[in-house]
Amino acid sequence: MGFDANSLTYNEAGLVPAIAQDAETGEVLMMAWMNAEAVKRTLESGRVTYWSRSRQSFWIKGESSGHTQELVDFRVDCDQDCLLVTVKQIGPACHTNRRSCFYTAVRKGEEVELMAPMA
Repeated sequence: MGFDANSLTYNEAGLVPAIAQDAETGEVLMMAWMNAEAVKRTLESGRVTYWSRSRQSFWIKGESSGHTQELVDFRVDCDQDCLLVTVKQIGPACHTNRRSCFYTAVRKGEEVELMAPMA
């Protein structure tokens, strides 16, 4: 039978949020969007593929930067409207050259930078 990417609940733009988490450390690395074809490509290739809303095209994480995400596990939440991809992350996950896109916190009403860019 197999998994059908069309069984997911997509938003009005045909997208579902995908959270990338480091499979080894559990660290949340980033969030991006996938459409049904990106889901299929990710599952078939093992290379995490997202849909770029700004470019209106597919992007395989690390295709140009070399900071790749190798798929370890692909999970679907209880409502089938959000994905969790656990990955083996090579290099920084964030386009700012940080390990995670979640490098800013709000503490006591102020933004605090939690991590500097990787050298």
